[in-house]
Amino acid sequence: MPLESAAPAVRAVGEPTVKFGAFLDGIQSSHTEYNGRNGVPIVGGTVAAVIRRRADRVLHAWPGSPKILHAFYAPFAIIGESAVAWLRTGGIELVDTLERGDPPEARHPMELLALARNAVQRNRERLEVELAEAWCSSEAEPLFVDGGISGARNASQSELAVGVVKSHRTLYATPESLGVITALAVGMRTASFEIRPKHRTTVASWYLRLRDPRGRDPLFGLVRVEIARDSWSADRADQVSRWVLAERAPVSLPDKRWSTMAYGIRDCEEYLRAHL
Repeated sequence: MPLESAAPAVRAVGEPTVKFGAFLDGIQSSHTEYNGRNGVPIVGGTVAAVIRRRADRVLHAWPGSPKILHAFYAPFAIIGESAVAWLRTGGIELVDTLERGDPPEARHPMELLALARNAVQRNRERLEVELAEAWCSSEAEPLFVDGGISGARNASQSELAVGVVKSHRTLYATPESLGVITALAVGMRTASFEIRPKHRTTVASWYLRLRDPRGRDPLFGLVRVEIARDSWSADRADQVSRWVLAERAPVSLPDKRWSTMAYGIRDCEEYLRAHL
């Protein structure tokens, strides 16, 4: 749903302004530990999330982070009670990958593996949400969140949380606006629009070009920004865009996603990998 229908299709947002007080990101890894009866995969997964606070241009772990969770993921009704009991002897959290009421019948191993990996991702997102909620309820500086914020409940309604989406598997565009998005120049943003995800919070969003795409693919240096719907105004969208533009330096090389990745987010990932 458009929020700036009467506004120009694109807007120059002005000079970059350093404002973010911290950065939030998470990582996950998973691997098959053991194939149960009938080839049922039992997956070991690790998820972690951290907020890295900036003070005097140096990033430090915010108190209460990182959050780390190790768990086994398996369909309890299929592997049976004895296998579940055996896994519990390891002292690691167990996660049932079947929804309550799902029939305990034979399922394709790849389907069960996908269910386990989705459960790992949900746990990573849960840790990220917990940290975002804690920050927004106790701090006063804006928080740069890697990815969308619509699933973060209270944080998605806070002026402090700003989600920056780097990948574009879904493009929020009409046939008419797609050309506007792909033609954005550096430092320009699209008109804002509402995103109303099912079972999540409505947010305000827009596309912003961070780096010159000439000679590259049309999505190079393109991010999508999300903020709380109730905090939105055209001027605030410009202001937040200036904050995001300021995080282009230092460049996040050698990461392949450097054109859209803030250095603070790369720091979060490197910090978590070192701990895991």
